[in-house]
Order: sequence, then C-alpha cells, then structure tokens
Amino acid sequence: MQANEVVQWLQQNPAFFDEFADALAEIYVPHHHRGQAVSLAERQLLTLRDKNRLLEARLGELLQFGIENDHISDMLHQLTVDLMKAEDLPSIIGTLEYHLKARFAVPHLALRLWLPNIESNLLEFTPVEDSIHKLVDNLNCPYCGPYVTDDVLNWFALETGDLKSFAQCALRTGELPFGILVLASPDSERFYPEMGTLYLQRLAELVSAVIRRVVPAQAILNHSDTVIAAEVEAELT
Repeated sequence: MQANEVVQWLQQNPAFFDEFADALAEIYVPHHHRGQAVSLAERQLLTLRDKNRLLEARLGELLQFGIENDHISDMLHQLTVDLMKAEDLPSIIGTLEYHLKARFAVPHLALRLWLPNIESNLLEFTPVEDSIHKLVDNLNCPYCGPYVTDDVLNWFALETGDLKSFAQCALRTGELPFGILVLASPDSERFYPEMGTLYLQRLAELVSAVIRRVVPAQAILNHSDTVIAAEVEAELT
C-alpha cells in the first residue's frame, strides 16, 4: 500500500483515530528538531503549534497593513479637505506640495500641466515635450519603479542618480490627459514596481478633480482636441 493510499483511507475513516486511540499513543515518530522520537499525539501537537505560529505572524502582518492603510486614508482625507478649500490653481498646487512633502514624506515631486487660456508664471505650466504627452497617454494606471525619461528627470534640480524610485500619475478629464504628477525619492524601495497603486490612483483622481473645479472642463476638452489635431497633422506631414 502506498503512502497516499494510507492517507486517503484515513481521511475516509476518521473513526479509526477514536477506535485505536491507545495504539496511536504508543506510536513514535522522529522529530527533526529534537533528533529523537516523539509520540504521534505529541507530533500532531507540535505541528499545530508550528501552524499557529505561522498564522499569528500572518495576522500580525495583516494588522500592520491595516494600521498603515488607515493612516494613509486619514492623510488622504485631510488632503482632500484642504484641496476643497483651495480656490485657485496656485492654492491647489501649494496645498498639494505641502501635504505630499510634510505629511506623506515624499521628498521630491514635480507637476506639469498643459491648460489653455491660463496665464501663469508658475513652474508647473512650463511647456512640455511631445514625448511627455505620449507618456501620459500611455499611463492607464500609476507607474512605480526606478525609470523615468530624461525629460522628466530634468524637472528635478538634482544630480543624475540621486533619485532611485518614482511614481508617475496621469491627470485626466475623462479619458483626456491634461497633466502629470511625478513623485520621486532617493530610496529605491519607496516606489517599487510590485507595490499597490490604489492610493496613487485616488490621489491622481483627486488632483484632477480639484483642478477641473477651477478650470472650465470645456476649455480642457478644447485644448485636448487641439493637441490631437496637431499630432495627426504632424503624422501626415
């Protein structure tokens, strides 16, 4: 009889353990930690203890994740409240920068917007290359990882190599992008490819919404149509 057949038979006949309890108590099996034989009952108890320790460790991890998520949710809520109080683009940008740096501990960030009929000397309205428009078009969800284009890297007044990880979030009206928010850190593990992006996506949607609140949506749509028309014309020439 093969071992798997024994296991299958025992699973199909659980009463066996009650009927032969005394005999099972006299069976000893080797224990790999102690280097000696222990009773079958003791071996089962040790196995349950090992499983219990693993479950406790896993539960501890889940509780820690829950605490961290609650903290992030609280900070995002406060950011939302303060952004809703902002009445113009400079106030929105200042509020966003304060929260990300002071409360979320993001050391570096860059925001670029391409909005029509907005006369501003703010850095955020510096014209961007066509490559940035194409980049944002392809950002269907936030990107986290060690790579950004040279155009994006030039937005940060740091030496090349000082920044190790980035998060890039597209700002949109519906499906049409009108800006990009980039978070950067010298810590290579701050924004890593496998990390969850739920809160980054919510942040992007929040920033997009508050900007749309102070900039007419139709103006953004018209500007997007102009950009698309220019791209089509460039491809045809």
